[in-house]
Amino acid sequence: MKTVAMIPARYAATRFPAKLMQLLGNKTVIRHTYDNTKATGLFDEVIVVTDSDIIYSEIIKNGGYAVMSVAPHESGSDRIAEAARNMDAEIFVNVQGDEPFVRKEPLQKLLEVFNGANGSSVQVASLMQAMTDPASIADENYVKVAVDKNMNALFFSRSIIPYPRNTDLAPVYYEHIGVYAFRKQALLDFTRWPQTPLELTEKIECLRYLENGVSIKMAVTDYMGVEIDTPEDLEKAARLLQ
Repeated sequence: MKTVAMIPARYAATRFPAKLMQLLGNKTVIRHTYDNTKATGLFDEVIVVTDSDIIYSEIIKNGGYAVMSVAPHESGSDRIAEAARNMDAEIFVNVQGDEPFVRKEPLQKLLEVFNGANGSSVQVASLMQAMTDPASIADENYVKVAVDKNMNALFFSRSIIPYPRNTDLAPVYYEHIGVYAFRKQALLDFTRWPQTPLELTEKIECLRYLENGVSIKMAVTDYMGVEIDTPEDLEKAARLLQ
């Protein structure tokens, strides 16, 4: 299967404007994400899809592959779908531009769910990691996911899910890592659907799939690093480089 990694890269992030162009060590956040995705060796192509001349130039001048979005988009999936529409590939992986510590092993796990006896039925997949820090579990900036026994997502929320009403149990909390893999048609279908009520309420784009009856297969990863959503996240990421 031809597999393409696409990195949607919007300049005007709401919580942390221009975060992808912030320096992290000796490179910008977006270059870390691009270079580390490329270094996995898992993809036939790695492409940054952006609305920003600044980000486009940052990738191109450093030898990378970037394309400009033609239309404005509400989500990263919408942005990469525009670029994917005329590309000959079966699997598209959406690597968030603010994930500078991308590694091979988690992405390999993500791609593996499309193989094997049940792989042909998987249309959309994503990653999650166990959470243990109570402050992070309660933090709305961390999207949580609850899954069924077959590792299909039941719901994504910024709230605490599951809520620990039974204090005798110790539930496992999972943080949703914003990396997705789609079959091409599933990605294109996403762009045809209007935004859905839960998606708009939670500001979590993948809820659009669940609200349209499309399952999302989850794969557990042990560590994906720090997602850069705030200046504090950037400081945390810088400490990891030391």
